[in-house]
Amino acid sequence: MPPTKRQHNDQIPISNNNKKRKLEDQIAEINSAKYLLEDLANEILYELFEYLDSYDIYKGFYNLNRRFQNLAINSNVLTKINVSTMSKINFKDYYQNILIPNRNQIKVLRLSNPFTADVIFSPPRTILNFVHLEKLILDKVQIKYFTKVFRHLQELPKLHSLTISLTAGCNQQSLDGIFSNIFHLPKLKYCKIEYEIKRLEDEPVQLYFTHRDSSLIECLIINGRFPFNQFQNLLWRLPKLQYLSINCLVESYDNMEQEKLTHTELKYLKYVSLKFDFINFHKFEEVMKKCFYHVQMLRLTTDYNEKCLSAKRWQQLIMSYMPYLRIFDINHQDYIEKKNFTYHHIINQFNSSFWTGKKWFFTHQHDQKKQSTSGILYSTAPYRRKDYSYYWEPVNTKCSNIQKENFNSVKHLRIASEEIVNDCLNYFPNVNELSIENKFTTSGDSIIATLRRMISLRQLTKLVIESHLFPMKDIINLLLLTPNVHTLSLNLYILDYFNINSNRQKKICQYVSKKNKIQNLILNQRCSLTEIQFIVYLLPRLKCLKAQMERKEIGQIIRFLLSKTHNRTRNLFYLCILEVPKVCLTETKVLIESKNLLNDYSIKYIDRDLHLWW
Repeated sequence: MPPTKRQHNDQIPISNNNKKRKLEDQIAEINSAKYLLEDLANEILYELFEYLDSYDIYKGFYNLNRRFQNLAINSNVLTKINVSTMSKINFKDYYQNILIPNRNQIKVLRLSNPFTADVIFSPPRTILNFVHLEKLILDKVQIKYFTKVFRHLQELPKLHSLTISLTAGCNQQSLDGIFSNIFHLPKLKYCKIEYEIKRLEDEPVQLYFTHRDSSLIECLIINGRFPFNQFQNLLWRLPKLQYLSINCLVESYDNMEQEKLTHTELKYLKYVSLKFDFINFHKFEEVMKKCFYHVQMLRLTTDYNEKCLSAKRWQQLIMSYMPYLRIFDINHQDYIEKKNFTYHHIINQFNSSFWTGKKWFFTHQHDQKKQSTSGILYSTAPYRRKDYSYYWEPVNTKCSNIQKENFNSVKHLRIASEEIVNDCLNYFPNVNELSIENKFTTSGDSIIATLRRMISLRQLTKLVIESHLFPMKDIINLLLLTPNVHTLSLNLYILDYFNINSNRQKKICQYVSKKNKIQNLILNQRCSLTEIQFIVYLLPRLKCLKAQMERKEIGQIIRFLLSKTHNRTRNLFYLCILEVPKVCLTETKVLIESKNLLNDYSIKYIDRDLHLWW
């Protein structure tokens, strides 16, 4: 009997583990025999290359000698190019020696810097040299630039996967053109598009698909505000669609009516994941009846829409219009306003034999302390959830349908609670990203001790502190125990209530400075020169810094960061100053040139942010 798809996918990590174990055994044998690098067989070196990024292979092996240069060039790894954030001088070297000579054999190309696409695709028709390109990933690209390149993408014979992350400032005309162009890429099977509306007062973007706009895309992921009145029109133009994910489906504010479409049999559509923003559930129900007949997995995230919590309504809908549904995964947050009614009255409806018979189980948390009228209902195992939000403890010990959960699949933990009670702690063994939404208190242990009981701090690679009240001393103590964090995001005034001159704090900061590996830092509150100087001392391995700055001190901060008189910013090569007026572009150019701060640099002003790369 052939293995199922699930069994096949489970075999992939086992195979990789076996390969890694075999390679480790070979390396151990090499070490014991004290071989030199030059003594290794080509086959072993190629196995080593599989665990390295193409740029690391180039930097580590290309210039050793002719043999290693040929190995690097002939390695299949060089058909997959990831131009991650690197200094401009390193990029130019890599571009000349690897990218240009190998353009006609590159199959996968990822650009993670708003400047690199300008170089590689200048002029835009240069992209036609990538004749074997199958997968293109563009991060933080400007819409006006991408539009110039787009018409040439249609001529690439093998391009079947496209991922684009657009810079902020999207408008109706530009996004309408982007979607229309995407639909005209003839070979495209996978598409992921990410965009944002930077100003909160902006209405959701409206899109106007024509009858010619149709595509054979099988997987579509939209991370951005997408208008609900175009949702069914979108589905209608994707007859081969198998996988659909939209992370913000929004109700439109105009009077534009949705196109009157007949029943749409999307017989290949098996997976749907949607997040609602105040969508009329009756309207969405009509779309499900017309388009979701063959859907097997449905994941919904919604807030403050009580009609989504009608178990009986869902039961009738599933039985009549979604007969193949295997996974019903819902995450719903709401506040019940009915008198003498609690959140439990609603969610207990999901305990009938219909739900338990399909092994669809639900549990809940409360998002307001001691408030049984509000909460979050969500599905439990067997669904593998990578993100998990931790809220309040149960209102009381008699909360029904609190289910034991398996948290092994969770990679990103968000702590949204303002209090954590020891009796309600869960352990998340595989978390590598932690976000803290509020300054929280504990019921005895320190914040650090509580976190250690919830996750393995040494596994963390990304730490996000969203609360502006979270104490800096707690963050520094946390960095002591998280040596593998490479990305840190803070939303606080760095030196508020922090005694930088305390002997104890000096010693802790010295230790953190020596041990941490943080390369990417985002500061979402305005920083002074003194705060930037402290941060640079604390995090000497910074490569990329994004920060809001005191307007009157921007010039002084730039001079400090680019100064050659100290060695604290020797690794820094990318600076993004957030939320500044456009005049800062000219001021920064004048400052750099007049003070001879940099010899070779690029500078851009994108959606109120100033980007500097050297």
